[in-house]
Parts: sequence; structure tokens; C-alpha cells
Amino acid sequence: MRITLEIAIAALFGLLFGSFLNVCIFRLPRDLSVAWPGSRCLECNHRILARDNIPVLSYLLLGGRCRHCRSSIHWRYPVVEALTAALFAAGVSKWGPTPDAAKFALFAFLMVGMIFSDLETRLLPDEFTKGGIVAGLLLALVIPLPRELMMLFLPGEWRRFAGLADAAAGATLVSGAMWSVGYIYGKVREREGLGFGDVKMVAAIGAFLGLAPALMTVLIGCTVGTVLGLGYVWLAKKDLATYELPFGTFLGAAALVVAVFLQ
Repeated sequence: MRITLEIAIAALFGLLFGSFLNVCIFRLPRDLSVAWPGSRCLECNHRILARDNIPVLSYLLLGGRCRHCRSSIHWRYPVVEALTAALFAAGVSKWGPTPDAAKFALFAFLMVGMIFSDLETRLLPDEFTKGGIVAGLLLALVIPLPRELMMLFLPGEWRRFAGLADAAAGATLVSGAMWSVGYIYGKVREREGLGFGDVKMVAAIGAFLGLAPALMTVLIGCTVGTVLGLGYVWLAKKDLATYELPFGTFLGAAALVVAVFLQ
């Protein structure tokens, strides 16, 4: 019963953080303040009352429409709230009410933010990417990583810093390799193949998860992104030469899979 209650509390916090995350997803790529003004309908500009801003529930009660102008509310709002709640609950279910679960909750918050920011705008805000790099490196000092490959290369007196070393290696080596591939592609094809936002996102993933999980994330993200991306381009009859694939969306989803199931 105690664990069930803790999972329920984690899900509740996930709903609340997911509601705030929706604000970030819309405003950060547009360089808008996340604190002011308050939430408003994008169509009629009417302020959204507290009773209409309850995560998921308000969307269902309103039938997915604004109370005042009856315009449709984007499906992303309840999906982000529910997904964040599910991830917070999954973290507590796996690690219990521990620092590891809290670290995963922050990681999930950042990944969901980047998944939907990239999907909607093809932009990955620095608040998510650079903030994730800094947070991941700092947390590596106090919360051990499950797979610290750098332990094999550090002398005995330095092994207490293996977590930070592994996080730093994941952040620099994997993102550096990604940047190199994108740079070479751009020189050969004379067009951008990989945005620098994706490189910073990989660095944030490496800082949180470490070297080996970051490599797994890139492998899964690239494979799934290529298959689904090409499939979408073919089905939607898009121009492969000009269509911009939301690579960050696939990277974020892969990172969450790796964090939950492959660590």
C-alpha cells in the first residue's frame, strides 16, 4: 500500500509538472516568458480559469474545446500531462522514493519537453539542452550512474569521480561524434544534415545517463528515426531532400526507453 501511495503521489506531481511543461513547450521556442502572462486561449485570448486548467481532467470535461470560443484545444496538452505523470510514476515504481527516481523525473521532464518542442517547431530550446547538460553533470557528482565505464580507466584514488567522468564522457564523446557526422554530411551534401540543437540534446542525454546508455540512445534513435521518418515521407509524399525530420523527438523517446528498460 505504501509503494502504491508513493507511485500515486509521483503521478500527481507528474501531472502538475506536465501542465507547466506545456507552457514551456509552447513559449520557450518562441522566446516568450514562461511566467507571464497567465495561460490564455490562443484563439480568443481569454484567460484560462483555474477550474479549466486542471491537468487532463479539464480537457476531458471541456470536450477538448475552449469554454469561451469553443475552438479546439491541441491534443498535445493532455498527452504531455499524462505522459509526464506516467514517467514520474514509472521512476518511483522502479527506484522507489529515492534520489535516483528524482533524477529520472528531471530527466523525463527535459526529454518530454524536447520531444514535443522538436516535433512542433523543429527547435530545441537551450533551457532544455544546456540546462540538461549542467544538471546531468552536477547530479553525477552525488548520484552514481549504473554503468560507469570510466571506472575501468581511472586510478584507484580517482574512482570516486567515475560518475562525473562517465557523464562527461557521455556528454562530450557521443555529441562530438554526432557533430562530426553532421559536419561531414553538410560538407558532402552542401546542406545541413543535423542541427546543433540535436548535438546539445545528445550531450544532455550523455550527462544524465553516461557513455554506454548515450551510445545506445543514439543507435536506437537513429534506427527508429530513419525507418519511421522514411516511412512517413513515403506515405505523406513529402520531398525527402527538403523534409526536416524531428530527430530530437526520436532521440528523446529512445533516451526514455534506455533509462527505464536498459539500465
